[in-house]
Amino acid sequence: MYQPDSSLAEAFLNEEEILETLRYADENKDNAPLIEEILAKAREEKGLTHREASVLLSCTLPDKNQEIFALAKKIKQDFYGNRIVLFAPLYLSNYCINGCTYCPYHSKNRSIPRRKLTQEEIRAEVIALQDMGHKRLAIEAGEDPVHNPIEYILESIQTIYDVKHRNGAIRRVNVNIAATTVENYRRLHEAGIGTYILFQETYHPASYARLHPTGPKSDYAYHTEAMDRAMEGGIDDVGLGVLFGLEKYRYEFAGLLMHAEHLEAAFGVGPHTISVPRVCPADDIDLAAFSDAIDDETFAKLVACIRIAVPYTGMIVSTRESRASRERVLELGISQISGGSRTSVGGYTEEERPEDTAQFEVSDTRGLDEVIRWLMEKDYVPSFCTACYREGRTGDRFMALCKAKQIQNCCLPNALLTLQEYLSDYATEETKQIGEALIKRNFSDISNPRVLERVQEELAQIRDGSGRDFRF
Repeated sequence: MYQPDSSLAEAFLNEEEILETLRYADENKDNAPLIEEILAKAREEKGLTHREASVLLSCTLPDKNQEIFALAKKIKQDFYGNRIVLFAPLYLSNYCINGCTYCPYHSKNRSIPRRKLTQEEIRAEVIALQDMGHKRLAIEAGEDPVHNPIEYILESIQTIYDVKHRNGAIRRVNVNIAATTVENYRRLHEAGIGTYILFQETYHPASYARLHPTGPKSDYAYHTEAMDRAMEGGIDDVGLGVLFGLEKYRYEFAGLLMHAEHLEAAFGVGPHTISVPRVCPADDIDLAAFSDAIDDETFAKLVACIRIAVPYTGMIVSTRESRASRERVLELGISQISGGSRTSVGGYTEEERPEDTAQFEVSDTRGLDEVIRWLMEKDYVPSFCTACYREGRTGDRFMALCKAKQIQNCCLPNALLTLQEYLSDYATEETKQIGEALIKRNFSDISNPRVLERVQEELAQIRDGSGRDFRF
């Protein structure tokens, strides 16, 4: 039986409910009156149920699909404006004891060299990232209790926060590591992490078992219930995601939204972020084995429908996606992207882009400055803001502000201030000129005169070097 407030994966991700949802969506994919009714509800910008959103995703009516894309753009603008948050992944170790068939880190892969960064090597990686201008990292590590115990992760987090180089500092460390215990989540919370991220990979139980034949990750229930344990351990913000292409995308979409509904029902706060990676080439991985891979148009509609269904959540797209693909989905719902990313262990300190320890091929290989300039040329405001986390606006406190659309009162000033830090400290001259003009154009969107006055004063302090790290 489907029970969204249950702590059991088999109840809050009830397979019978997902299959019934897909049948309902198929029956109503060209039901214009029903689709209009769902769109009318969606225009209230309070979200949709998994069943309602699945009808929109399945919709075959061209005029209604145009409305879906237009509504996604409006909701993205209303909640997140033209700001795009930048981050970078930092791979600590590719030792892993799992047998995931879609990941080159799987334990049977003998062609990939295994590597684990020392704390000194982590310091060097962090300095290289700070020299790019990054302020926010997502650390990644394979699951291996011998090589990558929780103590190693905690020590690495402390090392990252301790590195201060010139004007650089990592102000937020998000963590993407394997499902663990309530006690270990409590320790991560005490270490000062931002968001805990864990991809479900697939919500389809049979496919999950086939794709995870060995290792602790093969336990579907333990993996799926990880976010509950994380929240019990005091972590306010969690990030969901599936790897689209492992199973039928409409099944994954329904499961993803049901997981979000579960978090709302059980904890009163939904996912802080939703990531939308797609299967892509990697060492020892044959893409031909994944027949459910999705095309760009389907990917764009997925992003649009997630944005409509869960309007408050941050949405993330990585450098798995090409420049063209990222450009398409930015306006449809994406609010965070990685830039200048290396997906290999120790990749930021190597001059040549290393491939031998990469988890997946990077499609968008541009450097961070080029990505920032591209965003600004598209009239987006690149943001390195970490203020909410450090001001205690996390979990239900963040969600209350976001759902009321009040978070923008903080977000735009913080985005402009952190962009100015980047322009003053790291940008090329061309990027700096474009950025300075962009900042001035965005003054008109700050409606409070006192806030605008303070922003202008603090921008001046950043430019003359007398101040840093201002936040609203």
